[in-house]
Amino acid sequence: MALIRTEKVCKNFGELSVLTDIDVAVEPKEVVCIIGPSGAGKSTFLRSLNQLERITSGKIYIDEKLFLHRENNVTVFQQNSAEYKRLLLEMGMVFQSFNLFPHRTALQNIILAPVNVQKKARAQAEEEARELLAKVGLSEKADEYPARLSGGQQQRLAIARALAMQPKIMLFDEPTSALDPELVGEVLQVMKQLAESGMTMLVVTHEMGFARDVADRIIFMCDGMVAEEGEPSELFTNPKNPRTKQFLNSIL
Repeated sequence: MALIRTEKVCKNFGELSVLTDIDVAVEPKEVVCIIGPSGAGKSTFLRSLNQLERITSGKIYIDEKLFLHRENNVTVFQQNSAEYKRLLLEMGMVFQSFNLFPHRTALQNIILAPVNVQKKARAQAEEEARELLAKVGLSEKADEYPARLSGGQQQRLAIARALAMQPKIMLFDEPTSALDPELVGEVLQVMKQLAESGMTMLVVTHEMGFARDVADRIIFMCDGMVAEEGEPSELFTNPKNPRTKQFLNSIL
């Protein structure tokens, strides 16, 4: 039973077609990496799942419940407000830029949503936040402000903040692309540990080593479409689509 599933998802910006008939399903505990050239629609697809972009047409299912159905920029069906919010909160998202609150400490960044959205008791939220800081290797940084953290530390804090809402699936939108090369490894290590712990993950990435080692399945997108998908061992060594072959030859 897929945690997230899309049927014929399309996204247009005016005359420009950015996504065309995207059919993707992510099963519980599965790690799926989306790769492809810049401008392929990868980030737009991820942002359309959690409603940062409004799809033009298609269906989005969360936990096999129809979440949203749109056709020709008109909403055919959308869950009622309470269910819509509940299903949205099942997705955690980590962006390219860290999007942390600069005037709040690491601990305060993490507890903000659990306390204000989930109405969790502050003491409980703080206890869980400290456990998450330990999980991402930032135990000693609880009282530091983001400006005093390195880029890698800020991104690990962003991961902890997303995990604080206890999502069923984590969406990562090129989480290492804004980092200096020497800081990439520490973020990828946290993501590997998450995958090993059974977290369901959908990851847009340019880190081919990570995709090869950690993903259960690779989706190759280009020109707003899914051109090919398969297991890493198959797709990286024996791609079927000429466009996949060309892309991999250019970066590997």
